[in-house]
Amino acid sequence: MTAPAGAEARPAEQLFVSGPDGFVSASKLPHAELQRRYQRLHEKAERRGADPGRDLLLRGVKVRDGDVRAATRAELRRSSADLEQLTTSAAVPPAASETLESIGACESGGNPTAVGGGGLYRGKYQFSYETWQSVGGSGDPAAAPEAEQDRRAAMLLAREGAGHWPACGG
Repeated sequence: MTAPAGAEARPAEQLFVSGPDGFVSASKLPHAELQRRYQRLHEKAERRGADPGRDLLLRGVKVRDGDVRAATRAELRRSSADLEQLTTSAAVPPAASETLESIGACESGGNPTAVGGGGLYRGKYQFSYETWQSVGGSGDPAAAPEAEQDRRAAMLLAREGAGHWPACGG
């Protein structure tokens, strides 16, 4: 399914998607409310000056071979929860900050440009590309600013707990 040229500039309710019966308003598609919520949160994060990462709804999810695929409902739900957290808290909570400081020191010596595991794990918290994207990151985690890595690691910690870093978090 493809959106017509210039569709990214229109609100979600006005997007039209090509389907077997011609163009259908995005508001009539299944899960339209989830899509509208995701878009509102992504735009809110941008307005607040936060980096919400790649817009999964409009730009899709990058896969290893460089191709892009549409985001699944589960990915949009997870990313919406992360965006909600990003837009409601300006900083990492103090308790999470202490835990993350310990994890970062253990994983990479606190180096935000660290690369380990033969290139599979990157940045201060040794994110895989897949995990980085799951918390809204785009590009190389090791190239992202340290503050962004801290924020996305806080999202991951809130969502999955310290057990995501088995050697350093548990």
